Amino acid sequence: MRALGTGGLHVSDIGLGCYGMSGEYGSPNDSESIATIHHALDLGLNFIDTSDAYSAGKNEQLVGEALKGRRDKAILATKFGNVRGPNGERGFTNGRPEYVPVACDASLKRLGVDMIDLFYLHRIDADVPIEETVGAMARLIEAGKVRYLGICEAGANTIRRAHATHPLAALQTEYSLWSRDVEAEILPTVRELGIGFVAYSPLGRGFLTGAFRARTDLIEADRRHDHPRFKEGNFEQNLGLLDIVEGVAERHGASASQVALAWLLSRGNEIVPIPGTKRRNFLDQNWGARTVKLDAGDIAALEAGFPLHAAAGGRYPKGQLDKLGL
Repeated sequence: MRALGTGGLHVSDIGLGCYGMSGEYGSPNDSESIATIHHALDLGLNFIDTSDAYSAGKNEQLVGEALKGRRDKAILATKFGNVRGPNGERGFTNGRPEYVPVACDASLKRLGVDMIDLFYLHRIDADVPIEETVGAMARLIEAGKVRYLGICEAGANTIRRAHATHPLAALQTEYSLWSRDVEAEILPTVRELGIGFVAYSPLGRGFLTGAFRARTDLIEADRRHDHPRFKEGNFEQNLGLLDIVEGVAERHGASASQVALAWLLSRGNEIVPIPGTKRRNFLDQNWGARTVKLDAGDIAALEAGFPLHAAAGGRYPKGQLDKLGL
């Protein structure tokens, strides 16, 4: 178990990201997704992550269905503020204080629960002071609807201001071997403040698993086609990075994904990766990363092979990256 923040929230070393279960990364399979969540809880993986933005709330409904009769086994995290249209269209960011309880109540209803363990602001609203948003979130704790607070994809100054308004349990931001930007300023900030770090896309949206050897391995409906690192030219250049991970994996009799996750786990006890999957066999593989013990030579090889900006292409399309405000 790992602590997120200093307020008593403890979660499994690795969590389960549910984003891909609702069609963003290919065709959904609700029965297998629910079976995967059940299997995670049976393994002792208790940290389940969703958002009201994932497939316009359908992912929360799916997670809620999976947790029926098992709610007490899960630490349930969801997010608000990254507004989507009824069919999942990208909309706008909403951190207005009057919207906070409305979003929370809607999530509680979709999830079928009476309390959310960890409630994140999914994206920072540049038009609303972070103190106002977090202040409204804190009132949800007073109302007994939320246990802990978090924010996502925030700069160091925003993190400090938010934490001063109400202690944060976690910051959730992308972090992996090929997305190491947070190491310069964000990680030192959360460590100083005693905030946990939840790493999403710890497998580079699946690229670091080695499952994709050609762009044609992605089905047409896969959202990764829109991501710069999966674009023609960048994709082929990034394939060379896999050799480094797979070399370490071979020495350990492990998979590339296990090595990528083991590296993250080695970066600090405040870091909890949440790889996403909708299949039980991949969940087992990710969970097994906890037993892969990298030595100093392994870590040095990985970090030398993945310096800052090693990956070709940005981690988001430009329009989306600009909206992060980092």
